[in-house]
Amino acid sequence: MIVMQQQLRDRLVGGGIAAAMAVALVAGGAALRGAGFDEPQAGQRTVQAQPALSPGVAAGRDSYADVVDIVAPAVVTVRVETTGTMAPTMFQGPDDDLFRRFFGQPFGDGRQAPQAPQAQPFRQRGLGSGVIVSSEGYILTNYHVVGGADTVRVDLTDGRTFDATIVGTDEPTDLALLKIDAGNVHALTLGDSDAVRVGDIAMAVGNPLGVGQTVTMGIISAKGRSTAGTGDGSYENFLQTDAPINHGNSGGALVNLKGELIGINSQILSNSDGNIGIGFAIPANMAKHVMADLRESGRVRRGQLGVTVQGMTSDLAASLGLEDVAGAIVSAVTPGSAAARAGIERGDVIRAFNGTPVSNTNDLRNRVADTGPDAKATVTVLRDGHERTLDVTLDEVAGGQSARNDTGHADRTALGVSVEPLTPELASRVGAGDDTKGLLVRDVNPSGRAADAGVRQGDVILEVNRQPVPSVDALREALKENPERPVLLLVSRDGQNLFLTARPARS
Repeated sequence: MIVMQQQLRDRLVGGGIAAAMAVALVAGGAALRGAGFDEPQAGQRTVQAQPALSPGVAAGRDSYADVVDIVAPAVVTVRVETTGTMAPTMFQGPDDDLFRRFFGQPFGDGRQAPQAPQAQPFRQRGLGSGVIVSSEGYILTNYHVVGGADTVRVDLTDGRTFDATIVGTDEPTDLALLKIDAGNVHALTLGDSDAVRVGDIAMAVGNPLGVGQTVTMGIISAKGRSTAGTGDGSYENFLQTDAPINHGNSGGALVNLKGELIGINSQILSNSDGNIGIGFAIPANMAKHVMADLRESGRVRRGQLGVTVQGMTSDLAASLGLEDVAGAIVSAVTPGSAAARAGIERGDVIRAFNGTPVSNTNDLRNRVADTGPDAKATVTVLRDGHERTLDVTLDEVAGGQSARNDTGHADRTALGVSVEPLTPELASRVGAGDDTKGLLVRDVNPSGRAADAGVRQGDVILEVNRQPVPSVDALREALKENPERPVLLLVSRDGQNLFLTARPARS
């Protein structure tokens, strides 16, 4: 989460057990097994704490320090800088001589006034957290921590600081993958977030409010949460936790008592913009899929069924003669889609996907997306009181919001743009032809080479130095040739092609 930006999104992460968990006195009932306690023996009233992992606790110390020793070196601080522009503010009225002088209007005696002041750039800084997930230096964090950043730096707990490359970002899941060139780094093992149970102990590690690395503890309060509105394009399946977390914890680790990463802290829910005990973490299993795709291609590929569904209610279930309120009812089928080819019809109730029951619409959407495009799957539907299983080959979600970031902080020949491959859907949005191949410009660094050349957000870069650039890798390769010469860009803007030149990178 960024301390100075994105206050709503950076309501990152969650909630709070204010007091440390202590040894409980029980009169004769069962102990709290989820917290690592045993049942009392006859005649005993004190329940002895026995955490699952920590040898120190097993030896009699009331401490989770051994877990922290495993986790802490892998949690980093992420610092970002972004360039913005501030327009000058005028207070003089139109008849004021000072107003005319500011805006370059001539004086009555014929003298020309100075030109109006130009918008001035300024630097905005933000801070979040990240988790080292590979000994090669790959780091998971939130999209909202690094999205649009010009420079990214990572502070390790051993005092070392590194420039980071943004390998790729995925806004729909609020994830980003960074890379640092560092040896001897400690990585966390990714746990199985599907195996997490409500009531399990969880620990949150990050850098809240910039005070330094902080460890807090709570429990898993719920699973399968979504905070997004319907149709906003997000993929959410949050773990909810009450482990106290605040701004700056975004991108940090949520771990179990084995020291495994079970979630990436992402949001908090709060009326006060601070921790009230309701936080959300992106499950590790979802992060695995996103990380693998970003590392391989810089974008995330997702499966698509091609249906519009709505959640089941008790009234809907009763009208359909269902005994339980479960599944998702199909309200529309996209013509020519995977669902249409498989024979799914409007009014079908999807009860299972790949043999696993569907609990709600968000659950179905996430599982279809994670299965991936071109994958074969089975969909169990209830139609006219009869259950049938249909075979389906999934399509790919068009467009997407994943992008490899090319802002230039790690490559001096970079243009200072954030781009993504052009799809037919994106091409229609920007007025390009269906057969256009290139890279859509999502963001432009105001102080970068591309901005100086006149490149704008929404342009499509077709060629660099007369070479087609259908992918980000092709763009990078083209920029490596003749780095001392101006770069010739062919861009498409509003359906028209034009050449622009970017000056050589400054050493």
